[in-house]
Amino acid sequence: MTDTPIGPSANPSIELSIVIPCLNEEKTLPIVINKCFNTLKRLGINGEVIVADNGSTDNSVQIAESLGARVVHVEQRGYGNALIGGMSAARGKYIIIGDADDSYNFEEIDDFVKHIREDHDIVIGTRLKGNIEKGAMPFLHRYLGTPVLTFVLNRLFKPGISDCNCGMRSLTKDSFDRLKLESPGMEFASEMMIKAGLLKMRIKEIPITFYKDKRDKCPHLNTWRDGWRHLKFMFLYSPTYLFILPGSFLTLIGLAILLPLIQGPVTIAGHLFDYHSALLGSLLTILGYQTINIGLYAKAYAATQAFNVPDKTLTRLYQIFTLERGIILGILLFLAGFGIDLSVLLEWAQAGYKNLNEPSLVAFASTLMIIGLQTVFSSFFLSILKK
Repeated sequence: MTDTPIGPSANPSIELSIVIPCLNEEKTLPIVINKCFNTLKRLGINGEVIVADNGSTDNSVQIAESLGARVVHVEQRGYGNALIGGMSAARGKYIIIGDADDSYNFEEIDDFVKHIREDHDIVIGTRLKGNIEKGAMPFLHRYLGTPVLTFVLNRLFKPGISDCNCGMRSLTKDSFDRLKLESPGMEFASEMMIKAGLLKMRIKEIPITFYKDKRDKCPHLNTWRDGWRHLKFMFLYSPTYLFILPGSFLTLIGLAILLPLIQGPVTIAGHLFDYHSALLGSLLTILGYQTINIGLYAKAYAATQAFNVPDKTLTRLYQIFTLERGIILGILLFLAGFGIDLSVLLEWAQAGYKNLNEPSLVAFASTLMIIGLQTVFSSFFLSILKK
């Protein structure tokens, strides 16, 4: 990813690394780099300025090197890739990140330095509780996109912040190593806070001023595309909300329709519900149960990755349902369904295969058989995924 040697630990002689992602920022880069060095000097910090260049075709690299910044070349395109490459190469105990367009003022990082020194894992700015210069943030970003994404992030992962998209942040080098960040694009911002929330990291939020950027070109951010990438990433990291809760809802609705019809058609408020409704209930039950299983697979898979956060639901499941118990339960469900279907078949045969009097019961029995087989195979698969 970079042409600079990367080490797993910080250089004790360097306290702070300021990392700036860059893609053709020759106009504003000199302003930002000079502010960084001026602040390091003013605060008496032994630090470095890293420009993570993401394939600039203008004079950004030459300008950065001439001003004393260390350039890290990151071949893989994307905001997240650039920052990951730059932070991986950082030699400081602490890291501060911010954009190259001068929308975040590196002369105002005093509180970031103060709080990251106070044993916080991450310090993140909040523009929504600070000041936003006129024209700095589009209306949709300020009043819809950022508040909605922040609400979802807090609801799912509980980092307790007010501005999930703020690009000025500081973190310890150790925290960066623990987070194991890998998002290539703008969703990198969400990934950092998602994993910080899951790992119960100590997070401090401070109000900042967000300035209108000094560039004379369109921003790299695409409102709808990048907003969707943030939202998608959040749900992919939350199998409970993406799979298990919707699956449970579908299963309960399916059973609520199917079970009352086992004994035959039911009339409610003048409307007849018969085996057609039973088939719908069967379908919803099977679909919901399969969706729950997918959620459990996702949780089990996440637990096997390098980034590993204990999951209470999965832990309890493994304690209660061993492979053997899952197989036994699945077989019992299958045999129960098979027995019911067999008895109905025998009665139908005795009647000369004329009219099937219990189609809803057949639907229920078939549902038990399908769920039973799913339980057997799911037990094997979860056992394979288990560490």
